Amino acid sequence: MDTPLQPRPWLLLAPALALALLAAHFYRAAAWPLVGASLLLLGLMLVLRRAWLPRLVQVCLLAGTLEWLWTALLLAQQRQALGQPWLRMLLILGAVALLTAASAAVFSQQRVRRRYGLE
Repeated sequence: MDTPLQPRPWLLLAPALALALLAAHFYRAAAWPLVGASLLLLGLMLVLRRAWLPRLVQVCLLAGTLEWLWTALLLAQQRQALGQPWLRMLLILGAVALLTAASAAVFSQQRVRRRYGLE
């Protein structure tokens, strides 16, 4: 059972999933430095408890949200130009972008803030 001072490990599941999805996205694009950065940030988030880390993760997740939206826009334009269906893809990538943006909010939770020494 959690005490008030212990963070719940599942709180970090959303940002971890968002970073893993970003790493997979960058892997598919062969953007190796961004794959490494996403995986490194994921590892740091789970292992380190430094006060600067939540802000860094939040900034990267918000940048990742922009990447998902940009990718969705480009793919939708390509599919429209080729006469292919595009709405379902746009909805899926929009949901992924929303998950990525919402996962940045996890770091405002009191238990997570305590984990990283922000309280």
